[in-house]
Amino acid sequence: MKTHYYGFFLFFLLFFSACSSEKNTFTNRMYHNTTSRYNAYYLSNLKIQELEQSIKKSHKEDYSQVLPIFYPIDSAVIEENEELLKEARAFSSKAIDWHRISKWVDDNYFLIGMVEFYKADFDDAINTFKYLNVNSKDRNLRHRSLIQLMRIFIDLKQHDDVVYVIDYLSKEQKISSENRFLLFQTLGHYYHLQGDVEGKIGALDRAAGYAKDKKEKSRINFILAQLYQGEGLDALAYNFYQESLKGNPPYERSFYAQLYSQQVAELDKSKDIKKVRAYYDDLYKNSKNKDLRDVILYEKALFELKQDEREEGVNLLKRAAKEEGSNPIQKGYIYKKLAEISLEDDKNYRMAKYYLDSALMSFRPIDPAYDQINRQKGILDEYVTHFETITTNDSLISLSKLSPEQQELVAQNFIKAEEDRLIQLAAAKEKAKSNNKMFDNLLAFSGRSSGSGESFYFDNPAAMQQGTIDFARNWGNRPLEDNWRLSSQSFSTSSMNQTEEELAYEEEENDEESQFSQIPSKEELLSAIPKSDEDINRLNGELEVAYFELGKLLFFDFKEPEFSIENLETLITTFPNTNKKPEAYYILHLAQKERGGNFELYSQRLNREFPESPFTYSVNNPTKISGNQAYLASSNNYKKAYELYQARDYTKARGLLRNTLEEYPLTRNTDKIMLLDVMISGKIDDRERYQSRLENYIQSTEDADLTKMARNMLIALTGEIPKEEATENQDENVGDENESVAKDESEEASVSPYKENPNQTHIFVIVLDAEKAKEAKGLLADLETFHKANFANARLRTGNMNLNRENAIYIVSPFNNGEKATDYRKKFMEAFEYSSLSEQDKNNTLLISIENFQELNKLKDIEEYRNFYKKTYK
Repeated sequence: MKTHYYGFFLFFLLFFSACSSEKNTFTNRMYHNTTSRYNAYYLSNLKIQELEQSIKKSHKEDYSQVLPIFYPIDSAVIEENEELLKEARAFSSKAIDWHRISKWVDDNYFLIGMVEFYKADFDDAINTFKYLNVNSKDRNLRHRSLIQLMRIFIDLKQHDDVVYVIDYLSKEQKISSENRFLLFQTLGHYYHLQGDVEGKIGALDRAAGYAKDKKEKSRINFILAQLYQGEGLDALAYNFYQESLKGNPPYERSFYAQLYSQQVAELDKSKDIKKVRAYYDDLYKNSKNKDLRDVILYEKALFELKQDEREEGVNLLKRAAKEEGSNPIQKGYIYKKLAEISLEDDKNYRMAKYYLDSALMSFRPIDPAYDQINRQKGILDEYVTHFETITTNDSLISLSKLSPEQQELVAQNFIKAEEDRLIQLAAAKEKAKSNNKMFDNLLAFSGRSSGSGESFYFDNPAAMQQGTIDFARNWGNRPLEDNWRLSSQSFSTSSMNQTEEELAYEEEENDEESQFSQIPSKEELLSAIPKSDEDINRLNGELEVAYFELGKLLFFDFKEPEFSIENLETLITTFPNTNKKPEAYYILHLAQKERGGNFELYSQRLNREFPESPFTYSVNNPTKISGNQAYLASSNNYKKAYELYQARDYTKARGLLRNTLEEYPLTRNTDKIMLLDVMISGKIDDRERYQSRLENYIQSTEDADLTKMARNMLIALTGEIPKEEATENQDENVGDENESVAKDESEEASVSPYKENPNQTHIFVIVLDAEKAKEAKGLLADLETFHKANFANARLRTGNMNLNRENAIYIVSPFNNGEKATDYRKKFMEAFEYSSLSEQDKNNTLLISIENFQELNKLKDIEEYRNFYKKTYK
């Protein structure tokens, strides 16, 4: 018995002596190795794996683009999982402190390096991995650290360091299969950022050979297939798509692999084309693909467009846009394709603009297509603004010339045409429904058939629409709230028993009511017609600008000389005294030259009417240098001419300026050179010529600062202060304090990165601090309910994102312009209720244009935008 107790005593003695982190004995090492590996290291590694799974799950694959090799690291996901990283660091730090003689110390240092990598503490991460490379005795861990170091250098675009690590690893021996897989995967990432497709393919091909995880290998094979397809190597692409189906990939990826395999399959005979069409139809009918039907229709549309079946392709794209899909980005590609067709085939720039508006709302600012669409849409926005100005103002001016009786008749005819259109639309919907014979069977038991709908009022949408119109004519456009509707509101539970058919019927009825409410009344139409000369002059002024800007835009941005000529010639004919005539002649000269027309006519007009215009110098010297070289040379000449002006050598200064304009006609210095020439005119020409040149300069120059200088010169010459200038001066003299505030505001506005764009698509933004955002889990759902109740037909979308560490934002979009967004905010302030949203939070909501939202997303400074918002929208 004593021997038994003695054995226990010896065991505990050995156990506790092994707990020492200083003694380097076999027992100590065994204890610390075991506890370090299976306690701290295991738990720390588990936390990092959880984070990596969160990154993977939060990423929505965009199969329309080549998949990323590494899942993108979203800062919002890192912030949401910050506790995991804290715990991982804590476990690994304890392992290092408590088990210093363990062989797992270096592995825990590696995990700390990974924590720093995911937290974007790149300097600390680099130091950690460099330390391991120099000090660790574990070859595999050193190689793994170097590979991770290389990835950081790649992301930081430190190319020299990347090349150094690649060169170093190329000389290393006995790199494990696991590390070789990571190495070639990282190399593929590097070649991708370098734009080296061939290098990327080679690296991923090698990586696939070392991949042990079948799902990972399947994904790499899919990426390789996409790359080969992009290079036009269809046979190889087909093989790799088939390979990617192995390894039990997610259903969505296997769906795309089969879909894209069809794209790269050989199609030599008409029966193959029929087979492909049947294949798409079968995919569409498959219930498994319910959430992917928009993709199927989109891909079938692309196929039909390749067969030159344009009408069928467009119809399929429009059907695809109406399908509910699992990936919002897909809608972006659908609308983007419709915009391309409108631009390239139809030259319908208005329609293209509205398609791109829809496309942009489906992409995130981080998506590759976002910036390209935003740039393209900016030009189209400008086009539509000018086009609609011309259309609207022309019509209003024409109407102003009619008698009151004729104006009233036009308004009545417009309203009647709109009513007829809505009735025809309702009838077309009914015809589409009647084609589905299944409804006959459903109605058989009720004693009615679809054929009886013509005699039964509530089965005939056309009759209902006519009834709505007749009601509005007699009683006005009032909400439909009579006794039965008011009484039904007291029984809120009754809506729980509504069938889907009833709900759909109510939604359709509301949609028709909404459409009818959009028809303006006769009084509204008549009130828009200009009555005074002042109103007509204002509309004509807008027309003058619109014709010029549209002509300029069509030539330089849309490369459409024919349409450009049409608008600019209308400008010159309608507004013969326009101050834009020299530039209009210049563009007409270029446009006619491009199309082989009579371009010399406009160079003659320039020389005859505007001999001193820079545009005249340009057409007279078409072979002179331009670009940055011309800018630098003209800058140097301007400096010399200004020195001559200060030395009162006006004749020599003017000669140098004129030579500069001849040699370098149109540069960024042209307006500055022209103003100095006008100033010289004030010294050596008569008063009338000087005044005339100042007035012309003020009208033709777009540079605000130079225009202000010229206006001050004109005031000094004539002593006459324009009305608006006098008002400004009066305001400035109110007091020193106000003057100081105005100056500060002016300076702030001048450096603001944001622009006032009331006609651009807008977004409504709720700003919450990080803590409050955690409590607002049901906010998006409540917004959706609010929209169904108040904006059922507006097709509003909601979403949220972390703007920075301090603020999360909740987004409602799209609104066609600032006015629509303002109306939404007003209703939101009046009617929206959410328990976690205070009145202060509601007051802090913002409106922002698409262009400004992109800028805000870059700068992350919500207060800077808030200052702009207060000045612009309030």
